[in-house]
Formats: sequence, C-alpha cells, structure tokens
Amino acid sequence: AEDQNITYTAFMEQYMASGAPYLKALYYPINDRPKGIKRHELVKLIRKAAKLIMNGFSMPVNPRDNLAPDGQLFVELCKKDKALCELITGRAPGTSFLCYHSWVEELIHERGPWREVIESDGKRKSHCPFNLTLMRELRDKYGIIHHEKSVSESKTSVSQM
Repeated sequence: AEDQNITYTAFMEQYMASGAPYLKALYYPINDRPKGIKRHELVKLIRKAAKLIMNGFSMPVNPRDNLAPDGQLFVELCKKDKALCELITGRAPGTSFLCYHSWVEELIHERGPWREVIESDGKRKSHCPFNLTLMRELRDKYGIIHHEKSVSESKTSVSQM
C-alpha cells in the first residue's frame, strides 16, 4: 500500500515562468519546502530578487533557466527517454489515462502510476513504463531528495526501512 504521508514539493505552475522570457523565476529550495517555509530562506530569496532588480538580468531568459530543479530534470529526462516523452505527450491508443494525466512531480517522486511495485513473481515495474534508472540518476544529478520506503538506487534517496 502506498504511504500517503510522504510529502514532496510541487511548483506546478513553473511552466508559466518558463514561458515568460522577461521574468526571472526564483524557487524555494526544493528539498526544504516540505519542512515548511522558513524565514531565513525567504529572506535569501527576497535578497536575491532585490539584487536581480537592482543589477538587472539578461533577457530573454532561457526557458530552462526559469524551471525549478524538478522541471529541469523532467526536460532532460524527456530528451534522454524518448519513449517516455512519447508516452506522456502522444496520447496513443491503449495508453492508460493515468500515464498522461498526472503532474511531473508525481513522476519525479515515483508516486501514483509511476510508483515501482514488486509483483508476486518478484519483478519490479510501474503502471506506466519509463527508464527508472535514468530518472533516479537525474534525481541525484539535480539533488532532489526522494523519500521512499522501498529499495531505491538513488544516492540522495532517504531509505526509511
């Protein structure tokens, strides 16, 4: 059974900042957000924003630079795992609705249809097929901590077993 108490950050509307080349998006640290909003982190973001306002920044802003770490991970994952990208964007006949009706954060944090399960024969799989090893490597690359009770090969994963 899935543990409903696992919390992860979801920036959800980051695609809007990515599509606005005249904005510079700043994000609260992705691994710290589930612990609540802390004043010192907020002050750091405000100071960084003030510095950008005072010193300016080059425009147009690269769309990828305006994504949070999970958004950047997803873009890279889609470039490297073409089958996954086609699965979630192509809406091919026979594809489970759950595979393209979910948030990027669910994929990154292996929730819902992206969660790895161990079947009765011992095989590991998820409802929606994708390169789990690559995704975990990219999660490590982008420093996104994954809180999971099952065995995970991600170096930054936190095992709670």
